[in-house]
Amino acid sequence: MRRAASDIATGTLFGIALNYQGLLHSRLDEFNQPPYQKPPQKPVLFIKTPNTRSVDGQAVIAPTGERLQPGPALGVVIGKTASRVAEQDALAHVAGYVIVNEFSLPEDSYYRPSVKAKCRDGFCALSGEVIPTGEVPDVHGLVLTLLVNGEVRQENTTANFVRSIPRLIAELSEFMTLHAGDVLITGTPEGRVDVVPGDEVVVEISGLGRLTNPIVAE
Repeated sequence: MRRAASDIATGTLFGIALNYQGLLHSRLDEFNQPPYQKPPQKPVLFIKTPNTRSVDGQAVIAPTGERLQPGPALGVVIGKTASRVAEQDALAHVAGYVIVNEFSLPEDSYYRPSVKAKCRDGFCALSGEVIPTGEVPDVHGLVLTLLVNGEVRQENTTANFVRSIPRLIAELSEFMTLHAGDVLITGTPEGRVDVVPGDEVVVEISGLGRLTNPIVAE
């Protein structure tokens, strides 16, 4: 049964950086330089704070003098407590999926995502319904599309994840408990674009529907 995201996806919003193969590979030269010397070996996490929550149809404010970039993403809604979950058991802890638009200012460092870039008011829009796992037979074969004013600006597929959803849940629950209502934002693909006031931004995910947010001036 489908449920409103406002009723079930009420917990912490956990973002996962660098979870698309194309994005990770595009940054390998940078990661092999000092001070890092190698790509990240574990998921790179950040949190979208409660003030970032937005909904379908809600306007997103473009900060004056800044570049605003939408980020199409699949959100995984945790359905029951997950602590030290084995990868093969992980999907049993998922209630369903939502469409997410993870807005951000451009990133200076993927290793240290900036609170100021990630956590502006309204910078995390969630679609209205949680689509149950039973309605999504192949969650690792979904097409994500970003449209700006009706024009396709990004397209990718969850088949290109660096880490699958079960692996993400297993690795995260090794060191922190995930609770019912928490949302894992499974990453945005390479090729982020800029949007400006007056634009209409739409994220579509095959089988899940669409999420629409107009951009307005500050």
